[in-house]
Amino acid sequence: MTVQGKTMCDTTAFEALVPDLIALRRDIHQHAELAFQEHRTAALVAETLASLGLEVSTGIGGTGVVGVLRRGESGRSIGLRADMDALPMAEETGLAYASVNPGQFHGCGHDGHTAMLLGAARYLADQGGFDGTVHFIFQPAEEGQGGAREMIRDGLFERFPCDRVFAVHNWPDLPAGSIRTRPGPIMASADKFRITVEGSGGHAALPHQTPDAILAASELVQQLNTIVSRRVAATDSAVLSVTRIAGGHAHNVLPATVEIMGTVRTFDPAVQDRIEASIRAMAEGVARSSETRVQVEYDRYYPATINDADAARAALAAAATVSADVAEAPVPAFTSEDFAFMLQARPGAYLWLGQASPDHAAPLHHPRYDFNDSVIATGIALFAALVSQEMPIPAAKR
Repeated sequence: MTVQGKTMCDTTAFEALVPDLIALRRDIHQHAELAFQEHRTAALVAETLASLGLEVSTGIGGTGVVGVLRRGESGRSIGLRADMDALPMAEETGLAYASVNPGQFHGCGHDGHTAMLLGAARYLADQGGFDGTVHFIFQPAEEGQGGAREMIRDGLFERFPCDRVFAVHNWPDLPAGSIRTRPGPIMASADKFRITVEGSGGHAALPHQTPDAILAASELVQQLNTIVSRRVAATDSAVLSVTRIAGGHAHNVLPATVEIMGTVRTFDPAVQDRIEASIRAMAEGVARSSETRVQVEYDRYYPATINDADAARAALAAAATVSADVAEAPVPAFTSEDFAFMLQARPGAYLWLGQASPDHAAPLHHPRYDFNDSVIATGIALFAALVSQEMPIPAAKR
């Protein structure tokens, strides 16, 4: 579904903010910080928000920051979220502003998200154009550490009530400046499993004297890869990937222990239940048949990101005022996002902002990825459009 029919806004005011925001974004990139260690980034965010006259709260859920901007008299409110953390990986961009912190790299564009939301705060603080309260939520630890969950546990929505909450993430699979979202699932749940297979260990020339942990683990890996095709309905979507198998140190020794690790992605909790139960059942069966001991650790660390249908449609309408390329995303992605926790607590929507161009072709989490600064103005305009649409000034007061 392509969204049409709204008058495009004038982006001049947003573009005027971009040079300073590019400098800020690249400074954050150069000083990348990992989950719950975003002390410098959080301090920079808090200082910037305070300079705009916003009410600023820090240390929420660890290193989270919230800025509050009020205009008018209505009790309406909206939350806008950006993530701040970097990835634990090496950067290979060769950029002049490459990370100075080894093994800490903004390979997912959170530096750009932070810059765009600070730009929206600056624009809305100067221009207004809404009646209500905006909560600018700068979240730590999105990359697998559950920063959104920690902010919520720390009273995020009790302290900063939001009628709806929105997040924007850059998307290298879409052309720069395009915008997509969809009602219902947009990102998958993320589960991880660790399976330990224990034999007795022994001489490789005497395999009959010891349960073979490697053989048992190999059989289990083969069985695991049949779960989606044989235990999940063809109409349901799921991915199970074994990503690590490790055991043994010598060619003539049967190891006592082998470890299997992997991930499961789906959009339906019932499918999660079936897959987890299948993994456990297969592990028990292999243990019995091989006379090994098998332990399964299963962690559902991120739920699926499920957009509220009305909020997603509202987001598409707002997006159509700032971009000529807006459409409903045809399918969700199997990657995951801890904004899911916020959408479990409040209605809202997660949006993709395209950033692909000839100079920005690397995918997310690639060592040569870099955020495309040319989409900053579009991101600011999108946040501003969401605010003015969700909390319009009453006609009598315009």
